Amino acid sequence: MSAETPRRTKIVATIGPASSDRETILALAEAGMDAARLNFSHGTHEDHAERTKLVREVSEEMGRPIAVMADLQGPKVRIGVLAGPVKLDTGDEVVVAAEEAASDGELPVAPTAVGEVLQRGHDILIDDGLVRLRVESVEHGRARCVVLAGGIVETHKGVNVPGVPVPIPSLTRKDMDDLDFALDLGVDFVALSFVRSAADVRDLRELITAAGSHAHVIAKIEKSEAVEALDAILVEADAVMVARGDLGVEIGTAIVPLIQKQIILASLERARPVITATQMLESMVHHAEPTRAEASDVANAILDGSSALMLSGETARGDFPVQAVAYMDRIARAVEPSLDYRHELPGASEEPTVGQAMSNAACDLAESLAAEAILVPTFTGRTASAVARLRPRRPIIGMSHHDYALRQMAIEWGVTPMPIEEAVDVEDLWAKSLEAARQTELVAEGDLVVITAGTAVNLPGTTNVIKVDAA
Repeated sequence: MSAETPRRTKIVATIGPASSDRETILALAEAGMDAARLNFSHGTHEDHAERTKLVREVSEEMGRPIAVMADLQGPKVRIGVLAGPVKLDTGDEVVVAAEEAASDGELPVAPTAVGEVLQRGHDILIDDGLVRLRVESVEHGRARCVVLAGGIVETHKGVNVPGVPVPIPSLTRKDMDDLDFALDLGVDFVALSFVRSAADVRDLRELITAAGSHAHVIAKIEKSEAVEALDAILVEADAVMVARGDLGVEIGTAIVPLIQKQIILASLERARPVITATQMLESMVHHAEPTRAEASDVANAILDGSSALMLSGETARGDFPVQAVAYMDRIARAVEPSLDYRHELPGASEEPTVGQAMSNAACDLAESLAAEAILVPTFTGRTASAVARLRPRRPIIGMSHHDYALRQMAIEWGVTPMPIEEAVDVEDLWAKSLEAARQTELVAEGDLVVITAGTAVNLPGTTNVIKVDAA
């Protein structure tokens, strides 16, 4: 092998006010950013359009795909407009009411449906639980609450009512407008916030398909209902995100690490990329180095099997955005050599697809022969996902003649995306794959490689051949 083995765990960086100029975006990419997240909870459409344009320019300049993810705000319950910050002391009483009906001195919340479900004994958590209220009584949609944990409440801070389903649609009017705009921008992923069921994912996919977009759906797991419906959600979603902020508020911080491991394992079993997010290197918002605990958190997320790790405030509004990406890269490179190959040979009773069985066999061959790389020519990127789920120790080179598939493979664990021209037959596909592999510098001429492909070229889902060859 003539080049350093690439980092296997991918890095998603949120682009915001601290990282909106071309110079910073280029530096983020050079430090290791594989995907750029646009947080539609903040910023204008004009902001996101300019940031997408800069990411595409930087990707072109660097000669490697960088994915763009549109993260929709979703049906987030929030504090309404306040005249100014409100200070609540522990033991105080305060009334929570629907925004349009709230009087002076009351806390307004939106949407209105929240007030319809509140009952005595419910906890109301504000600003990720920094302020905590308990409902004492409810009259005419107004909830009289006692303050269990005091603090400052500001306009538009998030509100959670753990364990209480709120009857609001998974896509708000704002989300629909943002979705149309994001698809017009040509984003590669759409992240759906506060997923509650597989139906939420299906509804979003139908809208994306109707718009003629190839964007993949990322289901954000941040509600207890989503944890319970995880298997069904994984069937429908292209990828999932362990969104630990709201998830921790919903189910309790203490159990988040265990749920994180369960979500990651379930995603690997389904061959779905899984992104671990929230407060990965939170202290780097204002400090040039992470804490030891944060470094351990990142390392453990990698050891758990995360396909990608996401930085939020660290790169969107932090003082050290580039250093945060670089530090995450350093931690990943230090930890990844200790990862084990997930050898799996499915039994007939599990009814594996041909593609899953082929990917298992290809990885086993590559491991037993100590091949330099696994070459995966793929129409949509699905075969690369099937190979990546096994976490082979060999580099995976995912190849496609579709730009959107190359960008979507940018968040796949261990996959180096590489463009190839459309092939006319399987022999031509093998030849083009070997040539593309040599161009990555991961493979030198004469190196042993394993290729998995389909004899029916340019048709998705037709992987049926494994070839061992010399590059």
